[in-house]
Amino acid sequence: MTDPPDYHDPGPDPSHAPNLIRLAPGIAVRPEALRFTFVSSSGPGGQNVNKRATRAVLRVRLDDLPLPPGARSRLRRLASRHLAREKGELVIAADEYRSQSRNRAACLDRLADLVERSLHAPKPRRATKPTKGSVERRIAAKKRRGETKRGRGDIGD
Repeated sequence: MTDPPDYHDPGPDPSHAPNLIRLAPGIAVRPEALRFTFVSSSGPGGQNVNKRATRAVLRVRLDDLPLPPGARSRLRRLASRHLAREKGELVIAADEYRSQSRNRAACLDRLADLVERSLHAPKPRRATKPTKGSVERRIAAKKRRGETKRGRGDIGD
């Protein structure tokens, strides 16, 4: 006989499921949602670069990422240059390495970094008022500067 579920318990962390790819704390995505393609790469590699398709291109729909609404809009803003507008897809490419697996890992690292950054809400800016002393010092400095400039005028007869 099992105990009734605790209704305050959110359940198991989805990022600990065996077949999910963890992107950030509490954020994991199904492997089927990530579509990798490999194309010919430029750069170092000698003859290998002409024979192997090592550049990794990752495509993932924003709707497939389990993000809170605020984080989703921040991700859209942070990754604006990676968005394919007509499909709502995030497109991330990596070709720094000579192997598909390392470039694939680099794509996943970039996606995880973007997701991680989107989860942190920016600190709201609070308008502050200058202190009375700083206002007085600024006005006094302006008066001194004005007196200096006024002293540069023509010398009267």
